[in-house]
Amino acid sequence: MDTRDPVALAEAAAGIPGQHGRLAGMLSYDEWSVEATAQAAERLNLVTSAPSAITACRDKATTRAVLRAAGVPQPESVPVNTVDDAQAAAERLGYPVVVKARRLAGSIGVVRVDDSEALRQAYHNADAVRFPGVVRDGSDVLVEQYLDGPEVSVDSVVVDGVVSPLVLARKEIGMDPYFEETGHVVDAADPLLNDETLRDHLDRVHAGLGITHGMTHTEFRLTPQGPRLVEVNARLGGDFIPYLGQLATGIDLTAVAGAVATGAAPDLTPTTRRVAAIRFLYPPHDCQVLDVTVHTARMTPSMHAAVATATPGQEMALPPRGYLSRYGHLIAVADTVEQARAVLDLAPHVIELHHKRLGA
Repeated sequence: MDTRDPVALAEAAAGIPGQHGRLAGMLSYDEWSVEATAQAAERLNLVTSAPSAITACRDKATTRAVLRAAGVPQPESVPVNTVDDAQAAAERLGYPVVVKARRLAGSIGVVRVDDSEALRQAYHNADAVRFPGVVRDGSDVLVEQYLDGPEVSVDSVVVDGVVSPLVLARKEIGMDPYFEETGHVVDAADPLLNDETLRDHLDRVHAGLGITHGMTHTEFRLTPQGPRLVEVNARLGGDFIPYLGQLATGIDLTAVAGAVATGAAPDLTPTTRRVAAIRFLYPPHDCQVLDVTVHTARMTPSMHAAVATATPGQEMALPPRGYLSRYGHLIAVADTVEQARAVLDLAPHVIELHHKRLGA
């Protein structure tokens, strides 16, 4: 069954009660299936946000247009389908600008461009990125105003239009001018969770898009002018952020997601108050992996998990030739942000990459 086909998905789900009992709800963790899931849930009269709201999240150009009409402050964004259009948009917006594909995720193909000389290659790179099952067609690249400031993400639960932020992650970014996500830090006591300005922006974004039920992952830049939306996703965050949230707060976001999808009241009671963080490890250059060794004897009590994610013989390429080329990750749990970051800095010592440089 194609989980991106809402009709097939609804028909398959409708057959479940006869085998397993009552069909209580539907949800998807998969970025590429959230639209079909919402459409199928609506067909079956299950709890969901309007499919149009989910579609508006999936398409970054639509997100910008809908929220612009709703008066939500955000960077100006221009959809383009030729390199000449991209250059014209960048000249009008003023450098630096950000060039990105409008329907991808995980910062794939996203780059800051500082001048017209770099823009042509940035456009071609963004236009060339492909991901299985994601359609790329006209006006498929965006040129946006660059937002200066640290980036955060907020995983929230939405019930009857009421937005409750649960996990705020401070994002670590590397490989400038690309926006490769190298880690996240979640502090259960982060004061931004109760920041009135950020929460107001969060409410306005969800109301503007018409998101009434479900889980969302919303990304902001904290600019000198205040929070500005990067993007919003109609699903739980990736990169282990929900798990970091559970380690930091005790709240199981997957259980919350299941409850909301079935119309039940989710349990949002925190049971702990710690800092959980993750560091993703990238090779120093394009390479072929010979081996990845996890030195468990070098782990400290604050190291929750050390995992190798690359295999011998695998080729890994850095932006713009490749994205998310991670050979491992380390998760730390500590009492303070400073302690957690100090533990993460030991990640290459614990997870060791043996490699051969490509082309060498």
